[in-house]
Amino acid sequence: MLTTYNYKNLVWVDLESPTTDEIKEVMQKYGVHPNIAEELLSPTTLPRLDVYKKYLYLILHFPIITFTGSNENNQEVDFIIGKNFLITVRYDSIETLNQFAQELEMDAILDPSIASKHAGYMFYYMLRKLYRSLANELEYLEGRLEKIEEHIFKGEERQMVEVLSRVNRNLLDIKQTIEHHEQVLRELRVAGKTLFPATFISTFEGIFYEYQRSTRHTANLRDFLRDLRSTNDSLLSTKQNEVMKTLTIMASITFPLSLVASVFGMNTGYLPFAGSRGDFWIVIGMMAILTAVFFWFFKYKKWL
Repeated sequence: MLTTYNYKNLVWVDLESPTTDEIKEVMQKYGVHPNIAEELLSPTTLPRLDVYKKYLYLILHFPIITFTGSNENNQEVDFIIGKNFLITVRYDSIETLNQFAQELEMDAILDPSIASKHAGYMFYYMLRKLYRSLANELEYLEGRLEKIEEHIFKGEERQMVEVLSRVNRNLLDIKQTIEHHEQVLRELRVAGKTLFPATFISTFEGIFYEYQRSTRHTANLRDFLRDLRSTNDSLLSTKQNEVMKTLTIMASITFPLSLVASVFGMNTGYLPFAGSRGDFWIVIGMMAILTAVFFWFFKYKKWL
């Protein structure tokens, strides 16, 4: 689907799951190199930046956790940034870009007098919105970790093992997706000087700050998760040890009782107390004394 948005003297062309004909039409209209057209036909695996004389070609991937029907754990956005045009290509519906389009149509972009100077500023505001959307994803995961912490201390350690694993996978997906952004953004700060004035490059530093804030937030959440997992494992292990201790003590107490019962159940010609008056209560008394002795011994050893 091809959608065109006009803002002041700028054009944003948004392609969602584009067809070959749509890509061909846009490439011809804006003079984009045929090699890029081939790249746009299918998603790629890693971010990268290619520098051309009249435009920049940039690929970035953004992790997704909430608010999406996609089965993928990240969404790719390809940017072609010229002086007066911005082309984006995506292969899924991205809510952040849909919101950006609405803001653009309502002229709600921050600092419209600056944004209309060249397409670099439009790209700047778009990328900043994408990183802030990522910050929302991280805040969502932070909220999940706080709820997990509550459940852990409510005695639900066993149920939290799987939940912690799922959150860990989410954080790992985010880390692996955005860790390649740094090199691309550094290259962009240098490559942008060939197309845009120095004042824009200094403004673009804000994007690098948004990226660094996301990476720090991700690292902090992973530390938080490791601490929670360690605490959960310790509490779970303590509970299991208590159960094992109880079962061991029960087995240690019942074993001699079972032995006494087995001895007096032997089919032999002679058994002590057998046939005498009150023989049953004598055996029961011996078993009770053994139980009391073992119980005292465990208490003395502080095993109970």
